[in-house]
Amino acid sequence: MISRRIFLGASAAAATFPWWNPAAASATTPDTAKVAFADQSGAGQAYAYVTGTTLDNRLIVLKSDGTPYYPPSPSADHTPLGEDCAIPLKTLSQVTVPKMYAARIYVALESKLDFFVNRGPALVHPSFLSADDPNYGRTWSFCEFTFNNDVLFANISYVDFVSIPIGLRLTTTGSGTQTVPGLPARSLDPICDALRAQGGKWDTLIETGGDGKPLRALSAHYRADQFGGYLDGYIDQVWQKYTSTPLTVDTQIPNLGTFTGQVGSDGMLTFGNGERFAKPATPDVWSCDSGPFAIKDSDSPARKAIVPRLAAALNRTTLRDNPKQPTGEDPAKFYQNPETNHYARIVHSKLPDNRGYAFPYDDVTPGPDFSGAVQAGDPDTLTITINAFR
Repeated sequence: MISRRIFLGASAAAATFPWWNPAAASATTPDTAKVAFADQSGAGQAYAYVTGTTLDNRLIVLKSDGTPYYPPSPSADHTPLGEDCAIPLKTLSQVTVPKMYAARIYVALESKLDFFVNRGPALVHPSFLSADDPNYGRTWSFCEFTFNNDVLFANISYVDFVSIPIGLRLTTTGSGTQTVPGLPARSLDPICDALRAQGGKWDTLIETGGDGKPLRALSAHYRADQFGGYLDGYIDQVWQKYTSTPLTVDTQIPNLGTFTGQVGSDGMLTFGNGERFAKPATPDVWSCDSGPFAIKDSDSPARKAIVPRLAAALNRTTLRDNPKQPTGEDPAKFYQNPETNHYARIVHSKLPDNRGYAFPYDDVTPGPDFSGAVQAGDPDTLTITINAFR
């Protein structure tokens, strides 16, 4: 499985992890790639920001003319970025990017964003959670990418929130073209309508702007305090089932294979290799990285492979009914339990090809791609399509 966490959170060495095309594994990417923008937003002004970390670990932000800027470490935290790095898409629709990882491409409509730098230097990204952040009330979104010596990997992410609909298209020098359409134009309002219609606390995911209209819809883990005990009944059923039924998890990694476990009298889900999991709580499922799903660098490769598959099956509420994960997972059966990740369900229901990360391990699959990623070892141009917000 190709993980956005591996590609976006690690350096070039991480791409030695097995990837989509073994025949191209020895390929070397070009020194630069093009990033183009197809502005179909209809906004009076549209801006882009390209941020990341170079392979030699320097903070990089492209300036408004598309040239690289390497912010120095400031004397104090929260220092304004020292250059204008808002790329005006009405006059500059393509830039050239060097290799970088953990990178983001932000898009903003009508208003520019304010970026700051902490000592290090470390970039302070716009906040969608703090009303004190100057960007909180503005209309913006982002996609993610890594471009290293082996691959250009980019994905649409709704792991944090939904706002401006973005699509991806990657052209290459010889391996074809890949497209992820993403959410259609004007998708936010229907998503918010569906969250309200779901009832319960699901409408607490909606953040509104100064005009009272939806500005973004947040992933449920940012409102975990509103969902205390929400999945308890389902998780109890899962744990009860596997007291008497074996659960087999296929790591989908050839040198690891499969592991089988059961819930013992101590309440722990224990696999044959000794990995043990306590019963998770709802926030652990929403975030995929707390409680028993928190992963440490020192954890075994087996645990690092089992966690995503357990977390994905619980978000999709398929773990109770399918004791062989993720083998045989049927997308038509995802999110069918009354208590499920309705944010992910609603987002996927609006995606024309069902592809886009709605939770961190949405790339777990028995075959079909649900993640909304494009990737190639011979990239030419990554095009970001910016669809109408409203």
